[in-house]
Amino acid sequence: MAENSFFSNSSDFVADKKEEFETAHEMFSELRGKCPVAHSNSYDGFWALLKYGDVVNVLKNPSTYITSVQNVVPKVSTTGRRPPLHLDPPEHSPYRRTLDPFFKKEKMEQIEPDVRKIVVDLLHPFIKKNGGDICSEFSHLLPGHVFAEFFNLTKELSMSIREVTQKYVKALHVMDKENIQKYSIELYDIARAIIDMRKKEPLDPEHDVVSAYLARKYDGKPLPENMILGTIRQLIVVGMIAPVVFVGSMSVHLSQNPQLQGKLRQNLDLVPDAIEEYLRLFTPYRGFARTPNEDVEIGDRHIKKDEPIALVFASANRDEDVFPNGDEFILNRENIKDHVAFGLGPHRCPGAPLARMMLQLTLKELLARTESIQLNGDIEMTRWPEYGAVSVPLKVY
Repeated sequence: MAENSFFSNSSDFVADKKEEFETAHEMFSELRGKCPVAHSNSYDGFWALLKYGDVVNVLKNPSTYITSVQNVVPKVSTTGRRPPLHLDPPEHSPYRRTLDPFFKKEKMEQIEPDVRKIVVDLLHPFIKKNGGDICSEFSHLLPGHVFAEFFNLTKELSMSIREVTQKYVKALHVMDKENIQKYSIELYDIARAIIDMRKKEPLDPEHDVVSAYLARKYDGKPLPENMILGTIRQLIVVGMIAPVVFVGSMSVHLSQNPQLQGKLRQNLDLVPDAIEEYLRLFTPYRGFARTPNEDVEIGDRHIKKDEPIALVFASANRDEDVFPNGDEFILNRENIKDHVAFGLGPHRCPGAPLARMMLQLTLKELLARTESIQLNGDIEMTRWPEYGAVSVPLKVY
């Protein structure tokens, strides 16, 4: 098949069309029907998988589709390897096995009261003044405050990470390579300072992530310091980005659906199911990537070894072959747990339990403390690689 002209230059695919909340999803839907394995010449060329089945097949085959060459489109990692995402199994295993215990159910139960207090404290001034920009005034702050708790950091240090991360993401949106590298290096400096702090004042490895990596042995040897640095650099960034976009998109939908607001307010026990449907509907990720280590056939397209493939989770989760009426919010979908908002396989997001907790608490406390949520101005959408609302003015009472 010749290159699809609809996608040959991905200006539409990455466009920042602030006036249309569903712009990208409308295009994803068209691509799923016309060219589900699409190619773009942007960002030095890449393939994009739009169908759920194709995305899942790649995620389930990490021996063929690897992350160690390129794990995101566009390729922006130029400042070092950052486990576990930048490594393939089994090399990534000691880094992942060190991290996973911190997201077990009992750990989440321990920190839930603190996370709830953070959510309530951040929502209070927002609601007291009858709203504002939910993104800049709440969801921008939320991950920084939660990370302070999770990483045993001061709130000041955690929010400094959040501020640098925001600058890094803004540079990424416009492919400002100079500033992408600049802010990435700043994040490495922060990660190095955190590691040095833990070396001087170690904490219990069972209760502190950084201390756990410093104490970890693999084949009888400590983990390499440069790889620990890359790991901490990765961890302090990944959870800072998506909550802003996701809460923004969820807030737009709530404001457009007052009946849903009322239904959830009357029964807050429905919130966990609502969050799962929101995760499916407003998955922000469309640029996570894999690289085949051999020539492959996907659909009727021949993809050569080492050609990057973007896994468009945001499209896969609306694939109507898997999720009927995929553009609609449907509470209690029978197969809602099949969504891939957090990925799948060995690189499935380890922080999913913490993300779910943050989002469920946000929705519960926002609904419990308001009678109405209304859009109160123009929204602003992101550019590639995430998709969602980054500025959402609301009126609440």
